[in-house]
Amino acid sequence: MGALSDAARIVVKIGSALLVDRESGALRSGWLTSLAEDVAWLRGAGKDVVLVSSGSIALGRRVLGLPATELALEQSQAAAAVGQIRLARAYEEALAPHGITTAQVLVTLEDSANRRRYLNARATMETLLSLGVTPIVNENDTVATDEIRYGDNDRLAAQVAVTAGADCLVLLSDVDGFYSGNPAEDPAALRYERIDRITPAIEAQAGDAGSGLSKGGMKTKLLAARMATEAGCEMAITLGAPQNPLRGLDEGASATWFTAKGDPQAARKRWIGAMKPRGRVIVDAGAARALCQGKSLLPAGVSAVEGSFGRGEPVEIVGPEGARLGIGLARYTAAEAKVILGRRSEEIEAVLGYKGRAALIHRDDMVL
Repeated sequence: MGALSDAARIVVKIGSALLVDRESGALRSGWLTSLAEDVAWLRGAGKDVVLVSSGSIALGRRVLGLPATELALEQSQAAAAVGQIRLARAYEEALAPHGITTAQVLVTLEDSANRRRYLNARATMETLLSLGVTPIVNENDTVATDEIRYGDNDRLAAQVAVTAGADCLVLLSDVDGFYSGNPAEDPAALRYERIDRITPAIEAQAGDAGSGLSKGGMKTKLLAARMATEAGCEMAITLGAPQNPLRGLDEGASATWFTAKGDPQAARKRWIGAMKPRGRVIVDAGAARALCQGKSLLPAGVSAVEGSFGRGEPVEIVGPEGARLGIGLARYTAAEAKVILGRRSEEIEAVLGYKGRAALIHRDDMVL
């Protein structure tokens, strides 16, 4: 267990303390170059890679001459606005020599809490990865206020892993794993090689943040592990400071691995299957056969739409004889679905007046 070579889609979380020198506030370009080498190595092995990176505020505050103390909200947001440009450019310049295209993706907690935004984010991420792009994800600190913030990139990384359907999440940290106590204070503290279940005893052993630049302590890492593993994604905590930390992890560097519960697709299907439908779509016999063959539900196969639902909300799928076939997340509102039912995909734009998606319910968002 624990080799990156076994994963198909990997999310890597990089903290501010790894990217930005604590004393000078300058980018640690040599370390970033080594990380880019690791990303290129993983990409060369046919794996998708998503980077969740802190660092925009740390980079921006240096440019603006802000103090290395706790900043007011408006100061943090100003620093983020300046630093985001520099952070994105740094990744672009580090990965470009390897022929890797990058994209900046800025998100807030609202984007995962709102189903419509979640589906849009998932579709965008899937499209970027299918085009060979490496997304660089960060919290949108320029607009996020406390009530719509993740507040730490450990949980943000876990949510990105869930959204992207990743099967491995790596938290590059200032420690080489999860310990039974704080190793800086307790020489008898032991590192766990593997954690199959996060018990109350494990939670009680979590400490607080240790770095002046990082906000995430072991408590947030455990929350991230719980979120990721329940979605079918294994997670590792390992020391990020050494050069080429991902290759090192694959070659057996010290780490704690959290065991996934099933696989990402199965976990997502369980999540969808447990939802309460907000409406119904009745399909014809041809569409019912296509669904059983693993196809998406197209508007052409829908004969009726019932209820009131929005984009991203769960709807029941019913066959022509009235039998329930399954449940799925709608990519159109009920009003839109009623307009395009029975229509071929190429007719949607003419009917709605704007370009829509081919499927009413995509097979990845459906449980039969």
